[in-house]
Amino acid sequence: MKIINFFQPAISLINKLKYPQKFLLISCIFIIPLSLMMYLLVSEVQSLIDFAAQEKLGNIYLRPLRQLYPKVYQAQLLMAKPNFSPEDQTQLEKITAEITDQIKILNEIDKTIGKKLLTTELFQDIKDSWRTLQDNQKFWSLPTKKVYSYIILEQINQLRFQVGDQSNLILDPDLDTYYLMDATLLKLPEISKILADIRLISQDISQRQQQELTQKEYWEITTISGLLNDYNEKLKRTFEVSFNHNSVGNLRPKLTEDLNLLTDNIKNLNNGLSDVIRTGDTTQMQQYFTDAEINIEQSWILWDKTIDELDVLLQHRIDGFLHRQIFLSILVLITLLMVIYLFIGFYQSVMQTVNGLSSASQKMIAGEMNETLHLDNQDELAEVAKSFNNLAIALVTANQEITSLNQQLTSENVRMSAELQVTRQLQKMILPNEGELSEIADLDIAGYMEPADEVGGDYYDVLQHSNGMIKIGIGDVTGHGLESGVLMLMVQTAVRTLITSNETDPIIFLTTLNRVIYDNVQRMKSDKNLTFSLIDYYNGFLSICGQHEELIVVRLPLECDLKSDPECYADVERIDTIDLGFPIGLEADITDFIGSINIKLNPGDGVVLYTDGITEAENNQGQFYSLERLCEVIKKNWHLTATEIRQAVIYDVRSHIGKHKVYDDITLIVLKQR
Repeated sequence: MKIINFFQPAISLINKLKYPQKFLLISCIFIIPLSLMMYLLVSEVQSLIDFAAQEKLGNIYLRPLRQLYPKVYQAQLLMAKPNFSPEDQTQLEKITAEITDQIKILNEIDKTIGKKLLTTELFQDIKDSWRTLQDNQKFWSLPTKKVYSYIILEQINQLRFQVGDQSNLILDPDLDTYYLMDATLLKLPEISKILADIRLISQDISQRQQQELTQKEYWEITTISGLLNDYNEKLKRTFEVSFNHNSVGNLRPKLTEDLNLLTDNIKNLNNGLSDVIRTGDTTQMQQYFTDAEINIEQSWILWDKTIDELDVLLQHRIDGFLHRQIFLSILVLITLLMVIYLFIGFYQSVMQTVNGLSSASQKMIAGEMNETLHLDNQDELAEVAKSFNNLAIALVTANQEITSLNQQLTSENVRMSAELQVTRQLQKMILPNEGELSEIADLDIAGYMEPADEVGGDYYDVLQHSNGMIKIGIGDVTGHGLESGVLMLMVQTAVRTLITSNETDPIIFLTTLNRVIYDNVQRMKSDKNLTFSLIDYYNGFLSICGQHEELIVVRLPLECDLKSDPECYADVERIDTIDLGFPIGLEADITDFIGSINIKLNPGDGVVLYTDGITEAENNQGQFYSLERLCEVIKKNWHLTATEIRQAVIYDVRSHIGKHKVYDDITLIVLKQR
């Protein structure tokens, strides 16, 4: 029960939606997270691709930057010569021009990718320093130029580190590429720097006359030798780790030979330096100068090959990511297409069943009761279709029974309709006709009754005693239809019988009438009763008794003439009859409830009697006609004859009702003193 309550909000939501909306909602709930997951996966792969692409940008920048190192080292070496010759000057100018050209090449690359690597400011420092050196070529001494070249080399190193930081090279996630990066960005440039220093020291020692080592040179060679040996061992370990973790297998075959050549030569050079440190013999310094120069060239060859292989690995990684990205996209796309395909199939299956049910039900409504539904489904909808077919079979059986019953009811209705028509005709036959009413000399009387159904429950009659007294009766039986019509006929018969018996006492008259109707209602086992007012007229006087609707008494105005003055209206008085009697047929004895009042009518005065079918007549807005509106119509038309007044009232009531259904019988009596 608790689980059902938990899902109740979802059930309520789904029940409010049509099937297309249901499927759209479920599809969105399913597809949106799947699409988001796909987006996150593809974005993650794309970030890895961008990461590797940024590393390749670093390599693009490092290549021309690497070309500056040997040229600056060479210029620095020339400027450090003790015996600087014109040939050296020519060579320095050539190297200077090459450095300038290389800076221009690097400048174009910086324009393209400098913003991504944040190198523009540092590169500008190099250009400014080189321009300063160029501008002071004629003024600065060689030692000053040599010192300033150190500054430029340091700026190049800073730029190299910046490229490594911003191009993600130092953050490379794979061991093989990470250690290659370490070699190209750190180890090989440092080894080249140490070899350049060895070359400078060897040149200084070999070209001077004094061959003995100074204390400073001793410590410099000792320090440089230790660093060179340390970086040489680190370089070998770095490449070995990279080789061991190289899944592509391209590094060891292509780099081993150059690596071994470089490290072995560096080891031999370092052994020679160790001999110089141990023995102080400097006679081989020129050879060490040559060996250092060869090793520098070999280090840059290894650097170039290493950076090429690093690009190959990065591109291989990017290609792998691209293939993974494409695979994920295709996989998710296929999944989405399968989901959409199955959802559409599911939707079409459900709608096929729903449409089949709808079509079959429409045919059943149209009268094709033998229609059944045939489905290939094996799911719950098949159970629905099975239940529908069972219902159709039951409806066919019920339809046959109903058809048979309808035939019987049709025959019975024909018979009852004939009986009701006879009863209706009887009601009309016993109503006072125009001829009878016109024979009453002192009164102008007009009556009207229209039942809501074929047989009405309203009653009115105008009868004349042998002594000249006029007795007017009006009543309203509860409900309408055949039973109410029969009760109305009973009342008319009893009233005429009492008049024929010359009963003139109104209390005895009503008491006797009530007793007769009460006994008949009890015999019929009916709950019907009626309101009933009895009016006796004689010589301009009215005596009123019995409980019914309010009595409308109309009098001519004394201050104006109704016929000649259109602004002159009759005076209307409403008399409540609630205390003048009790509903007929409700209690066996109503003697104690009966009262009466007397009214004097002057010429032109009159009385209007009615049933609630007039005052409670409804229009399309549910508004009642009302007693007030009835009084207004009577006042405005009282200068007319009774028949004309009746017509004016009925016309106004009909205008109020319009096309709305008439729920109650409509009865009206208008009488005027002549």
